[in-house]
Amino acid sequence: MSTPKSMPDHLPVEDTLIDAEIDDAGVQSQNPAPSRPWLLLLGLMLVGINLRPALSSLSPVLGDVAASRGLSGMMAGLLTTLPVACLGLFGPLAPRLARRWGSEKTIALILVTLALGILLRTQFGQFGLFAGSALAGASIGIIGVLLPGIVKRDFPRQVSLMTGVYTMALCLGAALAAGLTVPAMHWMGDSWQGALAIWATPALLALLAWWPQTRKQQAAHHGQWLVRGLLRDPLAWQVTLFMGLQSSMAYIVFGWLPSILIDRGETPLHAGLLLSISIMVQVASSLLVPALGQRCRDQRPPIAATVALVLSGLLGMLFAPTDSLLLWAVLLGLGQGGLFSMALSLLALRSPDPHVAAHLSGMAQGVGYALASLGPLSVGLIRDQTHSLWPLGLLFLLISTATCAMGMLAGRKRLVQVESRPL
Repeated sequence: MSTPKSMPDHLPVEDTLIDAEIDDAGVQSQNPAPSRPWLLLLGLMLVGINLRPALSSLSPVLGDVAASRGLSGMMAGLLTTLPVACLGLFGPLAPRLARRWGSEKTIALILVTLALGILLRTQFGQFGLFAGSALAGASIGIIGVLLPGIVKRDFPRQVSLMTGVYTMALCLGAALAAGLTVPAMHWMGDSWQGALAIWATPALLALLAWWPQTRKQQAAHHGQWLVRGLLRDPLAWQVTLFMGLQSSMAYIVFGWLPSILIDRGETPLHAGLLLSISIMVQVASSLLVPALGQRCRDQRPPIAATVALVLSGLLGMLFAPTDSLLLWAVLLGLGQGGLFSMALSLLALRSPDPHVAAHLSGMAQGVGYALASLGPLSVGLIRDQTHSLWPLGLLFLLISTATCAMGMLAGRKRLVQVESRPL
């Protein structure tokens, strides 16, 4: 039933890795430790690497794509928004698919749809561009829900270490796609289609590495768990809005930062490289900030600090002298890595048990990603209507202020007030 408003200091951050099948009693005990953990680790890393390239590979060549496909600024904004929206729309399907086929087989199937989506957006004109982006986003949303649960299930004593490995895989994939897409386009005779299509290859390689995991026997599912009252709980909404607002800034950077820098006179190659550096820096802060946050009375100080870093980095990218852009890219990456890890941590720190954490994670990611998709769309609309950097600066200020406000509420040492019991 309802729980006290204060929470213990020892609640483990590792519970941010939510199992899509966690509401089935006994599932964990029916899955023995992997016989070849190194093979599972390799598969997890390669799958994780594929969860960002479909997003970060587009932005450095967005101008070429828009010119080739006749996209207006608004349509380009929709293109960057669509896969983000699909993360939230299709992520909730993951538990159903996992219960029917098992998490391992589901991931294998969705890797195929991810590769098809990446290839589809290079063919069949505007239809293929938008349909492929939607398919890729939906695939990433489903895998993104399932993969952390497998980490938690199969590496229960190394969750902190595996969380770091998982984060590094995400950042590595995003950084490689941001930094190598433009060189690949030049190597392929200035073909943006070929440069985007090559990112289907890592998905197929991940499928080969992951295939041995599909031989696992699917566990029986029983003992459903009831969690009720999240939609009526103010703290749950504060966590959800915080997740969505910080994600909005992240996907603005993925979708639009290179285009903004190109408008400021940077070459596409240099713009993509700055995005790549900013993403790689996130690895350090995503590991460091939660550890520092545990030393504070609550999570408000690290949230305020990381929001300030993100806003400083974004404004620096817009208005600072171009010879200082590397500094602002590093500050932006430090802020966004820490902010993302704090948002994930709150899913566990504000939950009284893993079942509530699973449902809060679903709410925060479903509603949060739908909210996050409005950020890239707003940037597209502003660029289409004003062709000025000042309105973008105002947008970044508004989103950052709202993120900080929700973070100050969600960062208090409280627990959501819900009913949580077995059926």
